Amino acid sequence: MTQGAPRTPARRTLLGAAGAAAFGATAGLAAGTGTARAAETGRPYDRGDGRGHGRGYRSLPVPTVIAHRGASGYRPEHTLGSYRHALDLGAHVIEQDLVPTKDGHLVCRHENDITGTTDVADHPEFASRRTTKSVDGVSYTGWFTEDFTLAELKTLRAKERIPGTRQENTLYDGRWTVPTFEEVLRWADEEGRRRGREIWLHVETKHPSYFRSIGLGLEERLAKLLRRYGRHRAHSPVFLQSFEPSSIQRLAKLVDSPRVVLLSGAHTRPWDFVESGDPRTVADLVTPAGLRWIASYAQGIGPTLDLVIPRDAAGRLGSPTTLVRDAHAEGLILHPYTQRNENAFLPAEFRRGTDPAAYGDAFGALERYFGTGIDGVFSDNPDTALLAAADFGDSAAR
Repeated sequence: MTQGAPRTPARRTLLGAAGAAAFGATAGLAAGTGTARAAETGRPYDRGDGRGHGRGYRSLPVPTVIAHRGASGYRPEHTLGSYRHALDLGAHVIEQDLVPTKDGHLVCRHENDITGTTDVADHPEFASRRTTKSVDGVSYTGWFTEDFTLAELKTLRAKERIPGTRQENTLYDGRWTVPTFEEVLRWADEEGRRRGREIWLHVETKHPSYFRSIGLGLEERLAKLLRRYGRHRAHSPVFLQSFEPSSIQRLAKLVDSPRVVLLSGAHTRPWDFVESGDPRTVADLVTPAGLRWIASYAQGIGPTLDLVIPRDAAGRLGSPTTLVRDAHAEGLILHPYTQRNENAFLPAEFRRGTDPAAYGDAFGALERYFGTGIDGVFSDNPDTALLAAADFGDSAAR
């Protein structure tokens, strides 16, 4: 059964071309938006020249479009194909999630559980490695990167994680291997030379406390690679992100790259807080005092979109919170997550039809989010987000 309305390659090509053009359009917004925010918060909010030409994260276009796991709405996530397609569509920044192999290499997977994102289940030689583990208090059964050497992992092929929603993406199942982060760094340097601009990365340490507990700490390995490839400085084209504040604090002692604390649901607690007995929740961290504490070691936050505009019981958007204003008052940028085009992920008033896999009014939803003053957004569909950003800029200029 085919789910959703047809989405032809021609349509995506058209969106991609418009999205690439939007890179220039959104760049021009930076200075004006920064001025407005300074007046709003009473605190300078320098956005640089907004052209992304080597002057640090303040020079990125606003709103910044971050390709979530690459162009994961169109290609299997965290593959070089997904990353390259995101650049072709015009994305400003490409995201990587990092987990380690048994022999200590950092690879790009959203989770260490690779059951749903590779063909590992089709490899009889690895059948005995299927196991059950508790990661951050949650039980998982499957195959895990930390049980494979890099050479073994490279025998696997990547596949679409949610084939029921993104059936078209399954066309690319088996086409790419799981990339190491070092391969991505080399690829980004090569793409930068070919395209004549810096290629920005947004790099997350996944489950850092868990991996440190089994002797596979992420931060030192990541910092070593950043230094090797010259991305360890304050103006380097990379963001470092984590849901565990202690991981960002550790990275702050190792490199000067800009850092972002990710924030989940308001009533949740970061896992490192759970382990250390810190009683604070995300709701505490998004108060002015909590944001001030984050600003002491990080340059930004990555909240859920629901922390920016909550949804009511029916799934409709309510009134914006004060998070954008409060974060900007502390000099923090905001990169919320995650914008997706499918009805299943959209606020109720922007869904169209009854098929959860069909596209809804993503542009309408993005207009609401951009209107809050966020600095960027993680998107599975970077071409859509770029067009929405251009629309928002045109509207703001009028």
